[in-house]
Amino acid sequence: MSKKKLLFVCVENSNRSQMSQAYALIHGGSGVEAYSAGSKPSGIVNPKAIAAMGELGYDLSKHDSKSLTEVEAFAPFDIVVTMGCGDACPWMPAKKFIDWQIPDPKHMDPAAFNEVRDLISAKVKALLEEG
Repeated sequence: MSKKKLLFVCVENSNRSQMSQAYALIHGGSGVEAYSAGSKPSGIVNPKAIAAMGELGYDLSKHDSKSLTEVEAFAPFDIVVTMGCGDACPWMPAKKFIDWQIPDPKHMDPAAFNEVRDLISAKVKALLEEG
């Protein structure tokens, strides 16, 4: 079985797509190649996201906020998942496109942020189980 190649895209590549990439690696293990990028990357991974994933024992500070052009070299992807970024979402070579309407947790308090984090975990798990 070949590795599943996934790309998670949101606008700033600092919260949702970063956590999605982390969960793909956590839940998918060696069967997954996961990338994340932003249509307008902020250049930083949100400290709130780093803290939220740190609670689960994952070090998100090792991730970088990247632009789509930086991950283009890894295309084509099996699945590109966008996070409700609407028109800002570009096209990438992929077999399947999915849009998750996940609220941007950037300005949420820690409890609400963790709800978004856990929603992403469930969605990534379901995505990997679909095969």
